[in-house]
Amino acid sequence: MTDLVTERLVLHPISVAEAEQMVAGEPEAGTAWEPGFPAEDDVSVAGRFLERCSAGGDPRPFGPYAIRRRSDHRVIGGVDFHSPPDEHGHVTIGYGVVPSARGQGYASEALRALLSFARAAGVVSVKGDADHDNIASQRVMTAAGMRPVGEDERVTYFAVTWAGTAT
Repeated sequence: MTDLVTERLVLHPISVAEAEQMVAGEPEAGTAWEPGFPAEDDVSVAGRFLERCSAGGDPRPFGPYAIRRRSDHRVIGGVDFHSPPDEHGHVTIGYGVVPSARGQGYASEALRALLSFARAAGVVSVKGDADHDNIASQRVMTAAGMRPVGEDERVTYFAVTWAGTAT
């Protein structure tokens, strides 16, 4: 699998071995994790990835990615496709960065890279959501080009659909 590289980040597709290390809380030799990584959500994503691999094979490139800073190669968070595109070309994403890396635009930069990859791979639309009180996450999705498309009692839903590709 090929890394996705941005100006300040490398999005590295997580392997089965790396997911197992995340679940165990032990990075492989030579891999540096920023304090706070993996967070509870990262461990959950790694566990779901391992279950998908066990049940139906490796979903990469539509799986989880570790977000690494290019400046120091430390893992500062993750961004992931919840599953491969459905029969209509839709995917759902999630992301998170450790507290020390927040407020620096890393999540938006990572999400823009993932959206660009998805579009180039033929994905029609990408969906995500954020709790109503998670204004920072809502701003991340907006900064990456996603727009609010609805809400329920708990979350605001966001999406991006590319012109000329909607089904």
